[in-house]
Amino acid sequence: MEGEPVNVNEFQELARQALPKMYYDFFSGGAEDQHTLKENVEAFRRITFRPRILVDVSRINLSTTVLGYKISAPIMVAPSSMHKLAHPEGEIATARAAAASNTIMVLSSMSSCTIEEVASSCNAIRFFQLYVYKNRDVAAQLVQRAERNGYKAIVLTVDAPMLGRREADIKNKMIVPPLKNIEGLVSTEVDNDEGSILEGFAKGALDASLCWRDIGWLRSITNLPILIKGVLTREDAIKATEVGVAGIVVSNHGARQLDYTPATITVLEEVVHAVGGKVPVFLDGGVRRGTDVFKALALGAQAILIGRPVVYGLAAKGEYGVRKVIHMLKDELELTMALSGCPSVKDITRSHLRTEHEKIHSML
Repeated sequence: MEGEPVNVNEFQELARQALPKMYYDFFSGGAEDQHTLKENVEAFRRITFRPRILVDVSRINLSTTVLGYKISAPIMVAPSSMHKLAHPEGEIATARAAAASNTIMVLSSMSSCTIEEVASSCNAIRFFQLYVYKNRDVAAQLVQRAERNGYKAIVLTVDAPMLGRREADIKNKMIVPPLKNIEGLVSTEVDNDEGSILEGFAKGALDASLCWRDIGWLRSITNLPILIKGVLTREDAIKATEVGVAGIVVSNHGARQLDYTPATITVLEEVVHAVGGKVPVFLDGGVRRGTDVFKALALGAQAILIGRPVVYGLAAKGEYGVRKVIHMLKDELELTMALSGCPSVKDITRSHLRTEHEKIHSML
């Protein structure tokens, strides 16, 4: 590729060139037929704009708040594991880029830098993503460490009682590098000659019995607000508000868990309506353009989270690459807002979009 990337998608090719095949496949791949992986991106393309004209857009304000914390734009860093596979500085580089961009990073519990290392690397607002292990004491220790080190929320991943079938990882016999946060707490030694060692590790470690009543247990061991990540239906959105979560992330785990789940943007509105403003709703999955961010906001998300684009930026150009990815999305969002007649994030409304369903309806 000639010269500097001009959009986020171009970082993916740079990452492919920079990474060993096993690691690139791990970051880029999805479950089984990868239908949902493609659909997460494609579904955004079927939504079109209804821009408004002759609005004063000489000043555009991208800023918003998440759980009371002001960030420069409604674009956050999603939790994704093992950043040192992408770059030697790992999550420390990612955290510094998020801090420089004045946004929130959600640190994965399966990170290759520790909770403490990331906390001391820069001054930023951080949330901590949690998997619950069969040994509940491990989860409790992780939560306490996050709280002690100034993380502001727990993001509980609820769509992974088992690991999805990621066939590239099986073929590549994907290894598990040291997971610093759980070193000495959970064994990563796995005898799995059949394929992905990562899959074998997850099977032995993750608690498949986790259920709704356990949200109460989690609330009992921390004072931090709890968001749940992995909601795709109105029924689960309603239950989430009933058990007292502080927010919901509409997510299909980057299409890495159950293939043929819907693209997240297609169910966002269903979840937003079910919640009825009781808690904020966020979205991850498939965001590659500032136009995608705008579409998610118009359908009711308070902010979006980006996963793969961050990893691709990190793999290609380290901390600078992550900063560049976030900056590109912010620039594109600013332009989309200006051309749609929205001077601020709160001016973005449902009336600024036309979905595929509405297009068909208008032709009948």
